[in-house]
Amino acid sequence: MNATILPPPLPDSPFSNSYAEARNKFLAAAQGRGAVLDSHVHPLTGFHGESLAMDVACLGDASSPKALLLSSACHGIEGYCGSGVQLALLNDAERCRRYAASGVAIFLVHAINPHGFSFGRRVTEDNVDLNRNTQDFSAPLPENPGYEELAALLVPDTWPPSAANEAAIADFIERRGLAAYQAAVSGGQYRHPEGLFFGGHAPTWSQRRMRQFLRVHREVWRHLGWIDFHTGLGPNGHGERICANRDDASALARTRAWWGEGVTSIYDGSSSSAPLTGLLWLTVQQECPDTQYTGMALEYGTEPVPAVIDALRASSWLGVHPDAPPALQASIRAQVRRAFYTETEAWREAIVRQGLAAIDEAICALQVA
Repeated sequence: MNATILPPPLPDSPFSNSYAEARNKFLAAAQGRGAVLDSHVHPLTGFHGESLAMDVACLGDASSPKALLLSSACHGIEGYCGSGVQLALLNDAERCRRYAASGVAIFLVHAINPHGFSFGRRVTEDNVDLNRNTQDFSAPLPENPGYEELAALLVPDTWPPSAANEAAIADFIERRGLAAYQAAVSGGQYRHPEGLFFGGHAPTWSQRRMRQFLRVHREVWRHLGWIDFHTGLGPNGHGERICANRDDASALARTRAWWGEGVTSIYDGSSSSAPLTGLLWLTVQQECPDTQYTGMALEYGTEPVPAVIDALRASSWLGVHPDAPPALQASIRAQVRRAFYTETEAWREAIVRQGLAAIDEAICALQVA
């Protein structure tokens, strides 16, 4: 834990410089809109010693059978983006008024993974990728042979990696291709707890809290939309609309009816994301089987895939070497932050514009559902 002074705030901006600032802004804005708040407090404290929580704010009638979830920080540090869109919505009085009159209940789930958000990591407090964690842990877990080939290379003994280490990874990419490298690294693995995209050996705190939230409302919801905000894939500032549903033609058609024919899928190769396992949105279909669910991951680009993977390698290495020199620790944290949060006004404006447009489209679709 680092009890140093928090980074300075970003005045008059929906974006923030730290988890603590983002949470304070979110709670204040939600209260200002008269939202009903429910906070799921995390048992641990944050990087600066602050309290951590998954905060849920409801705009509109919570008993409405039509609801829209807007969530941030499934992958901790990506919360800078999602929190910014959530704050931009709450700061827009006219948009909030229109939504309140729509008959759709809007649930803003702020910081599903608050520990990762605070510590500047993509993973949870136990190094688990929350979006690989929805598994039946009593059954055999998915295998990832590609990751097994790379495991020893991805988190080396020293950082920066040696020339030999980099050459071995470059050789894998040359032989197998960048897409195969991305799929092997990011698809999810369950054998290396210190590694990248580790799916865990049990449900995480964050997954359990999401299930608890879903159970409270499952008897009410008949139609549910979910936009989960992510960063790290695709061209800088572009929001790819990725279907977050089963490999089902009718679900994909419904998602495209809501958000356009440009919606991609991890199942047919149209997405910049590799095929994944253990995705968090599966909890909706498990906990709310009688609800018609339509979900989308809005994935904003930051840096090229190799740079993002290198940042995650560095972050995983630091997780194994918490006693690394302070200067190296700071350098790695800055590298990871760049990989998931482009801190320019142009990027932030693009994020908000595309995010609010997607929310508008979801509200319209739910009104006629």
